[in-house]
Amino acid sequence: MSINAWDEIRTAYHVARMGTVSGAAEALGVHHATVIRHVDALEGRLGVKLFQRHARGYTATEAGADLLVVAQATEDQFAQLAGRLKGQGDTVSGELVVTALSHFSKLLTPELVAFQAQHPGLHVRLLSDMRVYRLEYGEAHVAIRAGAAPDEPDNVVQPFLNENYALYASPGYIERRGMPQTDEALMSHDFIGVDSSVGKAPFYRWMNATIPADRILFRANDDRVLRDALVAGAGLGFLSEIKARDYPDLVQVRSAREEWSVPLWLVTHVDLHRTTKVQAFLDHIKRAAARWYSEH
Repeated sequence: MSINAWDEIRTAYHVARMGTVSGAAEALGVHHATVIRHVDALEGRLGVKLFQRHARGYTATEAGADLLVVAQATEDQFAQLAGRLKGQGDTVSGELVVTALSHFSKLLTPELVAFQAQHPGLHVRLLSDMRVYRLEYGEAHVAIRAGAAPDEPDNVVQPFLNENYALYASPGYIERRGMPQTDEALMSHDFIGVDSSVGKAPFYRWMNATIPADRILFRANDDRVLRDALVAGAGLGFLSEIKARDYPDLVQVRSAREEWSVPLWLVTHVDLHRTTKVQAFLDHIKRAAARWYSEH
C-alpha cells in the first residue's frame, strides 16, 4: 500500500469517526479541501462509494464500514509501533472500543467513565448489541463475553468473573402466591423467562428443563423488560446477585447455585493485547471487579 493510499484511508477513517469533513480536518490538522480530495480519490481508486453525503455530514456506506474497521485496527497498530520506536508507549489516548452485553452496562459504564477521567485524551465507545464483534477486524479492543470460553485462535482470553444468579420475586407476588418452600413447590408458581424455546444462559436452560412450559407466563427478549416484570410481580425470575443489590425489596426465593452461574471472559486480539491502552483498561476493570464483590 502506498503512502498516499494510507493517507486517504486514514482521512476516510477520521471522516467516519467525526461524521463531518470539518471535524476530520481539525483532527488531522489539514485543510477541509484536503479531506474532500482524499475521500474522492479513495472512492475513485476503489470504485465504490464509501459515504453518503447529506446536510448534516457524512455517513459510511456498507462498503465504507468494511474498510474503516480495518483502518481503525491498522491505526491502532501504527500507534503501538510508533510508541515503541519513540519510547513513548506509556500513554493512554485515542479510541477505546469495548463490547459487552447491555445488562452489564450498569457496572461497566461507571468504570469506563472513571477510566476516561484518568486519561483525558481517551475517546470511549461501548458497543452492546447482541452480535459478537470481531476483534480480528478491529471492531473492538476489549470484549467481555459470557458463557463458554471463546476459542478464536488469535484472541487472548482471560477469566474475568462469575456472575452468580439467584431466583427472586417481588413482595407483592409473595404476598399473593406465597413463598415456595421446596423445589417441588416451584412447579405450581409463575415464572418469567426469555422469549425463546432454548435460553442460552445456564439458569434459563435449567428453567426450560425443570419448570413446566405452561408455568412460564411472562416472556421477553430484553433484560430490562425481564427485570421490570420481576419488580412488577409477574412471577419468579432470575437476577444476578450484584444487580439485585439495586432492588433491596426483592425477596430471594432460592440462593445462587453453581449450575446457574455465568462465567465472564475478557477477550482481546493478540495484536493489540500488549498495547498500553488495552493493558491499562484490563488492569482497571479487574480491580473494579474485585471491588464489586468485596463491597458486599
